[in-house]
Amino acid sequence: MRFTASAAAFFAIATLSTIEGAPVKDNRGPYHVPLHINPHFIYNATASILRTKAKYARLAPHLFSKQGVVPVTNFGSDALYYAEIDIGTPAQTLKLNFDTGSADLWFDNTSVPFYDLASTLCDNCDTDLRKFDASQSSTYENNGTQWEIEYGDGSRANGILGTDVVNLGGLVIQNQTIGLANHTQGDPQSNAVSGILGLAFDTLTSVSGVQTPVDNLVAQNLTDEPIFGVFLGKASEGGGGGEYVFGGYNSSHVDGELTGIEVDNSDGFYSVGVDSLSVGSTSIGGPFNGILDTGSTLLLLPDSIANGVASQYNATENSDGSYTIGCDSSTFQPIALTLGGKQFYVPVDSIIWYKQQEDQCIAGFGSIDSSVAIIGDTFLKNNYVIFYQAGPEVWIAPSKQ
Repeated sequence: MRFTASAAAFFAIATLSTIEGAPVKDNRGPYHVPLHINPHFIYNATASILRTKAKYARLAPHLFSKQGVVPVTNFGSDALYYAEIDIGTPAQTLKLNFDTGSADLWFDNTSVPFYDLASTLCDNCDTDLRKFDASQSSTYENNGTQWEIEYGDGSRANGILGTDVVNLGGLVIQNQTIGLANHTQGDPQSNAVSGILGLAFDTLTSVSGVQTPVDNLVAQNLTDEPIFGVFLGKASEGGGGGEYVFGGYNSSHVDGELTGIEVDNSDGFYSVGVDSLSVGSTSIGGPFNGILDTGSTLLLLPDSIANGVASQYNATENSDGSYTIGCDSSTFQPIALTLGGKQFYVPVDSIIWYKQQEDQCIAGFGSIDSSVAIIGDTFLKNNYVIFYQAGPEVWIAPSKQ
């Protein structure tokens, strides 16, 4: 896949600048936002799969053959990765889940009560997790617009829109639209993080016409291009939490040649064509489309593809779409997704997500009632992805810690 002319020129600059730790031009990116591993995270396959189904049932119901049948119990983000972002003046630091599968920037206002979700979402939850206090920010302005996000089971968050200063790793966005959640029903937001920073296309925002942080980075001349690189570290390999690089990418985490792949953003997502999927030397199926989504934990595959993958590991499907798999991975083969004519792998160490019992584990892949796959962190923590909205394109290469 060829690069666009502007992207090719940008890459020549951005790679060098990132290696040297200097901005591309003047004071404009790339800037690094480190990620952290949530110490309170509890492995919960059911919550992870149902949360993803709920998100896509709301944002793109036509992708599912059974619309409205989403037994979700919460939207709470028991995500493994979060970033700390400064908002307002003086700065209030919030823990946010960076999500390429949505486009809204919203977080809890101080009027939202704390819900004890420790039994299902996190262990020794951070009951002092900070919520945004608009009254303490001299730069906050309320524009009076109401917003609401509703999920598949009727749980919802709603509140008001305002604007304030948002600092992304040293890139200071002025007058960024933010959503303050003044009310929640059905606990749509757990206390694992304060909120969500959406990185999908602006056509996906809950309120039409809102500019996303990626939009404003370019509009305010903070970065030259609407581009960011994503590295999700693997704790098992000492990779830590990872990082987002806005305005460029970090070549030190790229292992090999980058492959450019066209993006279909007609639904607001980073949707790419998957030419084929195989396990070891066994072809499972394809082609099909997949959405690159940092806000989803698992690799969720269309039913027939998922069942074909499961058969290679003697895995058993559970009622929630997850798979129980043996914990002995010595005979496992990697999963390969062919994108842009090149194979990218989910290695053996990511086939198992977590141990459920002594001899029973939960797989890093799952099943979804859709013709479109959700390519979540199971894949993304093994492959570096550069998201380029202007193309729209992505570039992918194996990642290194």
